[in-house]
Amino acid sequence: MLPHKKISILVVDDEVSIRESLHGWLKRGGYQVETAADGLAALDKIREKHYDIVLIDVKMPEMDGLSLLKKLKESEADTAMLMMTAHGDIHDAIEAIKLGAYDYLLKPFELEELNFTLEKMVEMQNLAMENLILKERLATITRFENLVGQSPVMLKLFETIVTVAQTDATVLITGETGTGKELVARAIHAQSARCYAPFIALNCGAFTEHLLESELFGHEKGAFTDAKYTKKGRLEMAHGGTLFLDEVGDISMKMQIDLLRVLETREFTRVGGTIPLRSNFRVIAATNQDLHEAIRRKTFRQDLFYRLNVIHLRVPPLRERPEDIPLLAQHFLRRYATETKKKIDSILPKAMEAMQRYAWPGNVRELENAIERAVVVGKGRQIKPGDLPFVTAGEVPELGELSLEELERQHIARLLATKGGNLSNVARVLRINRSTLYEKIKKYGLST
Repeated sequence: MLPHKKISILVVDDEVSIRESLHGWLKRGGYQVETAADGLAALDKIREKHYDIVLIDVKMPEMDGLSLLKKLKESEADTAMLMMTAHGDIHDAIEAIKLGAYDYLLKPFELEELNFTLEKMVEMQNLAMENLILKERLATITRFENLVGQSPVMLKLFETIVTVAQTDATVLITGETGTGKELVARAIHAQSARCYAPFIALNCGAFTEHLLESELFGHEKGAFTDAKYTKKGRLEMAHGGTLFLDEVGDISMKMQIDLLRVLETREFTRVGGTIPLRSNFRVIAATNQDLHEAIRRKTFRQDLFYRLNVIHLRVPPLRERPEDIPLLAQHFLRRYATETKKKIDSILPKAMEAMQRYAWPGNVRELENAIERAVVVGKGRQIKPGDLPFVTAGEVPELGELSLEELERQHIARLLATKGGNLSNVARVLRINRSTLYEKIKKYGLST
């Protein structure tokens, strides 16, 4: 048997031989064990001390097992109950299950059978405790809007958001698709003095140049064929608040010139109009592109980059903060279990392990979609590995056709995240010296 130094068990049985036999067996297995001769004696002990598991004989004098079970369910909701019964009392055992007992064993039972059942009960209690801890962390974790995390890189990002929000400086947010760049922008707005004014978002990559111009600046009635009425642009709508330009790297060169002029003067005219308009707004831009490379290719203006990049925030990909995956997964589980009204309240350890080993190319957005799907297709109260879209039951997740360099980069990134950026600890795990590790961090552009 495995040692369970923190697991306390109370054996309740009126037969001395059974009490002594179970006491000796469980003690040798590493459990903390006490005994009681009947239900009333058990209640006296339980009033003085909490037990993780109570083994209860169904037939006892003074107070039988079912009566004791009912009493304990009222006052000891966290205690797991295991019933022991003779074959002729099977109906009482089934009734005990209905009342909330974990399981029952038929006397005489093999001690190995008891051991197996107790191991399952311990696993269940550990899982319940892990979920409780996750829920408590979720309730107290530092978050802005739907940003959730406790990894060092995210806590540092949260601190920076608070600092940046106190100014009106233009912010450029970079990061891979699905990392939550818009959530960061909304968090900055929510923490700023402009929080009561509009937050206006515009996905620059979703429009052609002509439509983007109309969306951004607005248009006058009759400015073009479909302009049947005057329309305010996002610049006007953001007056007093924040203008969020998502995928700003997709803007055409002509629109870049127009945008640069607006950022410098805060003046613009609607398409087809002649009257200059002014708007007081803060600009936050975001992109998943390498704008330095775009400048080198001459597809993005350097002067616009400098205007946007007054303050730079990088949102780390999920693979660089695997310790946040349990928190995020539980966060999304609670949301979609509530929306679908399904009684799914936990994630099996193997499923969580699979999620922490997966590379998440789609980042937080992919994780959210995976949990939503798991809630929809899952059966029972727990998400299992087979419920996840990237893994089948009993298998480890596929990493895809990654190069050796990419595998090395991901492994180092995970270690940096889990070790809190401690280079000495990471180098020790990798069995390389600090200078070699630093060269690799520099080579792969990783943050410490």
